[in-house]
Amino acid sequence: MTESPCRPAPAGGTSGDDAVDGDVAVIAASLHEPERFAVLFDRHAPAIHRYVARRLGRDAADDVTAETFLTAFRIRARFDAERAGVRPWLHGIAAKQIGRYRRDEVKALKVLARTGADPVAETWTDAADDRVAAQAVSRPLARALARLSDGDRHALLLFAWADFSYQEIAQALDIPVGTVRSRLNRARRKLRATANVTGPVLDSRAPEGDLA
Repeated sequence: MTESPCRPAPAGGTSGDDAVDGDVAVIAASLHEPERFAVLFDRHAPAIHRYVARRLGRDAADDVTAETFLTAFRIRARFDAERAGVRPWLHGIAAKQIGRYRRDEVKALKVLARTGADPVAETWTDAADDRVAAQAVSRPLARALARLSDGDRHALLLFAWADFSYQEIAQALDIPVGTVRSRLNRARRKLRATANVTGPVLDSRAPEGDLA
């Protein structure tokens, strides 16, 4: 592989300690055998695509996912396993790509808040039976998300939609864990105050520490 690590993604990804160890080895091997990097795309592109689609819609997710892995491929020699796992590293690159769409994301959220209709909202739940429940919270949630700063929104949605721990969010965004805690606390307070949002859209698991 000399130009692109990307190829059509399978239905699912790989997770667990074995995959993490394997990911680090793949990056190291790809420095001498670039085609090996395609393994990371196969493992992680579906999860990156799902996360980006929830934020920007499926069309933008195709472009952002491709650019995320092209960027990762170009900078793979700078990957430091002591600082970040592969999954946070990739999501951090994706977050920077999403940042290029910041105005589009906020605009879409504001449209959704006004009208209750936007294609991005359809990606907030994968099960058709859950659509009604998702639509019930989509307008206040969209309004509240649009009002968050970029940093707070990144931290909150990595926690809620990518299922990241505090440490993984810190690694992805290259910020201290204490800053992650502050951003999450602030974002959740704003959502509770302005939207009274709870349930599966944001509370996908029990929060950590004093976030509850």
